[in-house]
Amino acid sequence: MIRLLRFPLAIGGLLLLWLVLNQSLSLGHVLLGLVVAPVGAWTLGRLQVPPGRIRRTAAILRLAGLVLVDIVRSNLAVARIVLGRHRGMTSGFVRIPLELRHPYGLATLACIITATPGTLWVGLDEAEGTLTIHVLDLIDHDAWIRTIKGRYERSLLEIFP
Repeated sequence: MIRLLRFPLAIGGLLLLWLVLNQSLSLGHVLLGLVVAPVGAWTLGRLQVPPGRIRRTAAILRLAGLVLVDIVRSNLAVARIVLGRHRGMTSGFVRIPLELRHPYGLATLACIITATPGTLWVGLDEAEGTLTIHVLDLIDHDAWIRTIKGRYERSLLEIFP
């Protein structure tokens, strides 16, 4: 029993997530959550996730601000496309050479790109260090490379050693 309770924050978080997703505080859901949460926490403990170390809190805040602004801009641009106010749209793929190799940095970059409307993380060639993204309205190929490398990758290299 002690081994199951090694991760009390994970158990509490998973229980809370279970109850929120089920939108119920009934006794049945609470009891089922109390069974599911420790099993989930035990499973997470077995994954052997590499320890993460974050540097430069200011870089995190700066990156979060950039991402927020980019998401708002992209939402407006995609809305114009969907509402038909933008003619001559050309979508396409962009291959971007990356210096970033840290798994948490790459995961963060994947979340940023995928959360930004109009862009999608397609794949990563780890051997070449090349990221492929799909852009809904591809006007300037080189501008996308500059954006990903300059705005996101540079900040992520500061954050993740």
